[in-house]
Formats: sequence, structure tokens, C-alpha cells
Amino acid sequence: MATDVLDVPARSRYEVTVDGELAGFSEYREAEGARVFTHTEVFDAYEGKGVGSALARGALDDVRARGRRLVALCPFIGAYLESHGEYADLVDAELTARLKARR
Repeated sequence: MATDVLDVPARSRYEVTVDGELAGFSEYREAEGARVFTHTEVFDAYEGKGVGSALARGALDDVRARGRRLVALCPFIGAYLESHGEYADLVDAELTARLKARR
């Protein structure tokens, strides 16, 4: 099973493919220089196969490679961050608090 994660700026989302087929996505928007993750979805046929984790890892690795910060308004990305402390340094805590307070 070949899994690839690609940033698709025209759609403001990362897409994950499995063997060339779209398997899910993680939507984002930009705010104050940070990438704000708002929604993640893995299609039913791919649930429970590690596709969501591959998507989160690929997206967060891309944020790191670009030297960016992030905010996880999306519960899936938030949960991934909680269990993968190696990405904690990417979180913009101040912006996260402000954006969550607006909800």
C-alpha cells in the first residue's frame, strides 16, 4: 500500500492518496503566518488502516519543512499532536488560544 501526502494550495488542503486513489484530506486556512487545520476526513474504505496518521504526519512534516507554525482547530490533528510530542514545537499556543476563544 503506497501512501502519499500532498499539499494542494488551490484547495487549501493536504490530500492523502493510497495507491494513487484519493483516500482523505485535511483542510486548512492561513492566519497570522500559521497554518490553521480546520477539518480532516479519511474516507470509510481507508479507516483503520493508518491512512489518517500518514496524512497527519505528512501535513505536519510539511509545516515543519516550511518553517511554519500551526493551530489545530481540527480534533483529529489535535489528537495526533497530543500523542506525538515531537510536533509540539510547531504549535502556536497564543494564536491557538485566541482562535479557540472566538469559536
